[in-house]
Amino acid sequence: MTDEDSRYEAVRSRDARFDGVFFFAVETTGIYCRPSCPAVTAKRAHVRFFPTAAAAQGAGFRACRRCRPDAVPGSAEWNVRADAVGRAMRLIADGVVDREGVAGLAARLGYSARQVQRQLTAELGAGPVALARAQRAHTARVLLQTTGLPVTEVAWAAGFASVRQFNDTVRAVYATTPTGLRATASRRGRPRPGTPTAGVPLRLAHRGPYRASLVFDLLEREAVPGVEVMTGTPGARTYRRTLRLPYGTGIAAVEERPHTGTGARPGGWLGARVHLTDLRDLTTAVQRLRRLFDLDADPYAVDERLGADARLAPLVAARPGLRSPGAADPDEVAVRALVGRDTAAELVRRYGKRLDAPCGGLTHLFPESAVLAGAEPDGTLGALTAALADGAVRLGPGADRDAARDALAAVPGLDDRTAAEIRTRALGDPDVAPPGLDAPDSWRPWRSYALNHLRAAGELE
Repeated sequence: MTDEDSRYEAVRSRDARFDGVFFFAVETTGIYCRPSCPAVTAKRAHVRFFPTAAAAQGAGFRACRRCRPDAVPGSAEWNVRADAVGRAMRLIADGVVDREGVAGLAARLGYSARQVQRQLTAELGAGPVALARAQRAHTARVLLQTTGLPVTEVAWAAGFASVRQFNDTVRAVYATTPTGLRATASRRGRPRPGTPTAGVPLRLAHRGPYRASLVFDLLEREAVPGVEVMTGTPGARTYRRTLRLPYGTGIAAVEERPHTGTGARPGGWLGARVHLTDLRDLTTAVQRLRRLFDLDADPYAVDERLGADARLAPLVAARPGLRSPGAADPDEVAVRALVGRDTAAELVRRYGKRLDAPCGGLTHLFPESAVLAGAEPDGTLGALTAALADGAVRLGPGADRDAARDALAAVPGLDDRTAAEIRTRALGDPDVAPPGLDAPDSWRPWRSYALNHLRAAGELE
């Protein structure tokens, strides 16, 4: 959708497939929206298009109160792209700019701060500070409308440096005060817990159909006791897990919703609740859940490409919206891919950090790579955890995928199939094929999804 006339047609038809792919603003109202906004479509002459919400905000537009454009799924482009801009967007979503500033973001990418600013502004219409600001505004709105936290605490939890900055940003983005934003939610009758100990309720949006059952099946098979728990019956399960986060720890619960986004409903969401020891970790926790459940994928693009293949067409038709689950903790997934579920459970029991307040079977954090490297230094496990601990292998959201592939290949004893699984899950790489499998180029850049279709159909182990 690079042509503006095509984008306008998507807006006129309220096509939710493009929510998060681009945004449009109406010059006569000063408001920006998602493509599926239900409001009356403005005349073409009054409409402007932007690649990000931050770019629209930077141009002086405020968020629509009807369609809440800040709440759309992230662009699937950032999952696919392995260049500096794609890596930067994944790092910004993980909260790196809030924690480490633009200099920290640039250092992780291996560029100067000026180069990062120039590349992001040229392609996205906004630099890293503006992109992080838009994300902070969204986090603030969620906290204001779903918790009873005092406004000053919301400001710090959302990542703002001062209450004044927080107030100015909310006014600029939402055209109201923080108190007014909270009052709007109260008038709509949304439940608002009285204390932060109740956790932060969330709706994790996705675009298009979402085959939740297969994701929850996988997580249930893989669940490591102490770190993960699956409860309920198929179709109504709840997945819960512990999280190690930059400022503290967390427990997240995500609810299964069967086959959402089908028929007349082009999108949907998974219900979640996050309990954090430090609310500054909310943005990071949400993004890690989104990566784990592959919520920013574009199922339309995936299904269109794979559905054109004679072998995959019936599989895609049977399971539209099939996802490629990622990782809440990339280093953890790498270790688990190597040792398997049972050995991972033993590692948790022996070396995992116990939670200060265990909760319903969730008792530990998965052990850090440095701890495992010191406690189990021998063999492939020792080599892998040492490489993860010293940075020889980097698997975080901003990792260079080619460099990670080469680094994994250099780990003694790590076979190619395990390395491929790590790249698929830990790096969220959508285009990985294990060695020895005929995965034609016509499946690219979605070979990871193609393999999941084959596994779901019983054609692969």
